[in-house]
Amino acid sequence: MQNPKSYVHSNIAGFVNLLEVCKSANPQPAIVWASSSSVYGLNSKVPFSEKDRTDRPASLYAATKKAGEEIAHTYNHIHGLSITGLRFFTVYGPWGRPDMAYFFFTKIDDIVKGCLGALDTAKKSTGSGGKKKGPAQLRIYNLGNTSPVPMTKMVSILEKLLKVKAKKKAQPMPRNGDVEFTHANISLAQRELGYKPTTGLESGLKKFVRWYVSYYGTTKKKNGSSSAL
Repeated sequence: MQNPKSYVHSNIAGFVNLLEVCKSANPQPAIVWASSSSVYGLNSKVPFSEKDRTDRPASLYAATKKAGEEIAHTYNHIHGLSITGLRFFTVYGPWGRPDMAYFFFTKIDDIVKGCLGALDTAKKSTGSGGKKKGPAQLRIYNLGNTSPVPMTKMVSILEKLLKVKAKKKAQPMPRNGDVEFTHANISLAQRELGYKPTTGLESGLKKFVRWYVSYYGTTKKKNGSSSAL
């Protein structure tokens, strides 16, 4: 863990700053925010459901995301803010985070549809100027795909798309790292948000590689073949 304070600064302090602004607005907005599948922590039962326990984080990042969910509950209860939390399961695609290890795949396009579904079904906040006038909507949903993908399959597809052979080096899972696997139960989001992922892994990675190469460029190897940077 290189910079633990960055998680606290962004996921806790940053979120509180946002909620403080929203609670005092008149009218108050409805809020949709990004939590994470990491909150399921050391759970061994899969697929993960919104009803599962989330009190055993496996990383500081997960702990700050869980803290965000508890903070959201507090502002909903005290100030009447309508809040929907979305637990994202490893999102990939153009403009995605370059540090993600893809054990479970959800295309950015699919995630956007889930976010729009949450916005379209969000009810109005009930507060005014920070004062609650009645109970407000508070929801949490998993947004992911429904089939876990082994890392070896992801590497194999990327090798084919990039026309290169990966240099593989197996490493033990760090003791203070993230969870070993994630698998989403998305039945609640399907039922209430109309959420339904439609992008297959290979077609999604093909779009991602096309964007990656166009954005970052390629390097030329001695044997004449090229690969993404």
